[in-house]
Amino acid sequence: MTIPTAQSPAYGTWPSPVDAATAAAHGGQPESVGVVGDEVWWTAPRPAEAGRRALIRRKADGTEECPLPAPWNVRSRVIEYGGTPWAGAVVDGAPLIVFVHHGDQRLYAFRPDRPEQPPEPLTPVSLVGDGLRWADLTLHPGRGEVWGVLEEFTGELPTDVRRVPAAVPLDGAAADDRGAVRELVAATHRFVTGPRLSPDGRQAVWLAWDHPRMPWDGTELRIADLDDASGVFGAARTLIGGPKESVAQADWAADGTLLAATDRSGWWNLHRVDTSTGEAVNLLRREEEFAGPLWKLGYRWFTPLDHGLVAVLHGVGAQRLGLLDPVTGRLTDPPGRWTEWAPALAATGSRVIGIAAGARTSYEIVELDMSTGHARVIGAAHHDTVDPAYLPEAAHRVFDGPGGREVHAHIYPPRHPDHSAEGPVPYVVWAHGGPTSRAAMVLDLEIAYFTSRGIGVAEVNYGGSTGYGRAYRERLREQWGVVDVEDCAAVAEGLVAEGAADPARLAVRGGSAGGWTSAAALTTTSTYACGAVSYPILDLTGWSKNGGETHDFESQYLESLVGPVDEVPDRYRDRSPVSHADRVTAPFLLLQGLDDVICPPAQCERFLAEVAGRGIPHAYLSFAGEGHGFRRLETLVTALEAELSLYGQVFGFTPAGVPPLELST
Repeated sequence: MTIPTAQSPAYGTWPSPVDAATAAAHGGQPESVGVVGDEVWWTAPRPAEAGRRALIRRKADGTEECPLPAPWNVRSRVIEYGGTPWAGAVVDGAPLIVFVHHGDQRLYAFRPDRPEQPPEPLTPVSLVGDGLRWADLTLHPGRGEVWGVLEEFTGELPTDVRRVPAAVPLDGAAADDRGAVRELVAATHRFVTGPRLSPDGRQAVWLAWDHPRMPWDGTELRIADLDDASGVFGAARTLIGGPKESVAQADWAADGTLLAATDRSGWWNLHRVDTSTGEAVNLLRREEEFAGPLWKLGYRWFTPLDHGLVAVLHGVGAQRLGLLDPVTGRLTDPPGRWTEWAPALAATGSRVIGIAAGARTSYEIVELDMSTGHARVIGAAHHDTVDPAYLPEAAHRVFDGPGGREVHAHIYPPRHPDHSAEGPVPYVVWAHGGPTSRAAMVLDLEIAYFTSRGIGVAEVNYGGSTGYGRAYRERLREQWGVVDVEDCAAVAEGLVAEGAADPARLAVRGGSAGGWTSAAALTTTSTYACGAVSYPILDLTGWSKNGGETHDFESQYLESLVGPVDEVPDRYRDRSPVSHADRVTAPFLLLQGLDDVICPPAQCERFLAEVAGRGIPHAYLSFAGEGHGFRRLETLVTALEAELSLYGQVFGFTPAGVPPLELST
């Protein structure tokens, strides 16, 4: 192993302008972009404002404003991960906005051009459980309603809940009257998305599915006729979909054609669906993904345009913007520097608006003018907060996993303008959450926080990740805690074998499902010298449908990830880190939000009780006011600095300006 010289400071101590506060202040990304007349609106993170999400307005003249000051927080808790939390339209010549306030989950209406009028509630506060929640909203001012998904708790348990497409009157009649909320169809399915109305107003479509399926396992595309005058829905029926077909999005073209992204070919491709027969025609059969996992209600991977083309996101791994001609099947990618687009497309006239980023740029609001073919940033513009010389150069790699299977990863070697890596360096393997998700290759100052100090980062899109077809993501079926752990180790060992990583200075980190993978790795392998585990799953039995320790949406997720709990209960025990605390030999940091209802603190506390007295250096940091995923600036700073301190203590360096993390045994 090459020891850094005096002219080359120890790995982990390279002086860096990317401090924890800078990285934390730029965490998160814009979401839920939409068009209101000639204006563009979206939500944006505000870590310094108690982690709220602000609603941003870009006026037609290009000026930006935040019309809802703190503490207004535009974020939905439907299925806990939320969904599109606002909708808008021009009414009487001015914008009307309806939004979900996170604090009480009520719908509010406000007129941004009438600042003297505060937002007015449209829905009541429920007296049962966690109340009435709303997401995936669309405004229908001609009908005097806003449509969306109603999530209603019927008892105190997280699984005492029902969901149904519903309409709320815009006149405030339902503000104190649950009876004034109009349910559009019978609540026949556990999960639904918001209804999309056909251009002629005579039909509506939405997605539906039931336990134990997750939306990427199988959904149904439902359709109902409705009386255009009364808005009453008729009997609903299924067009396409089922237990083994995932329809991720459906929407109408301007001419009344129904389009849907479904993975019936093994990849999410865009199809034209006959509303009478359910016949689905693939518009462009490719081994690429034109959609993704529906973690939030209202994701939009495609949007039909007025002149007949369809703006789509597509690709293997990363998704880029394209324009698809549904008649010829021709797909054209407009020029631009953005390599990753979020599932949040909107369109008006000849403009397509989305949220896009690159390996050296953060997420921005981007507008494509199809009349000119020119794309430009119109909001949340990326600005280099530090010298780009301190930012990592990312590379997509494919490693050999067990049995010769491919493992995709993004590798970020250390990078610094004044220092270079000589010989093997410390590496941290990042396991993403989900696990049915993926890591995107975009600028992340948290990664730069480590790479600019001389520590490499490897983000692993292990088997089970999306973006590589259904077969790749189903590698994890009943193999969670096995395939993900093996694939992460394969990347770490691959970097060691090629001389890039120091085998004695490897770490693993992750949050949520990534926290599970990290903890499982620490209890089943000797690959890593330490680990940072955030808001994890640690006890599969407690997190199963029988354990009652998580929310309704994921309460039966483990039925596919691990197996039916009633048939293989021993598998749940044997794979759980809490069952193998005696196998942990590496120091670790455990981070947890005390308000987390998805991965509750009880899981961490149970694991810590098993570790106590075993002589393993560790630290547990819990944060009041934080839920699943940290949002507050002070929390993010504390967590990053604690993680770097852990690496310093294990890898043998002292990070300057970072409070030492106190480790217990």
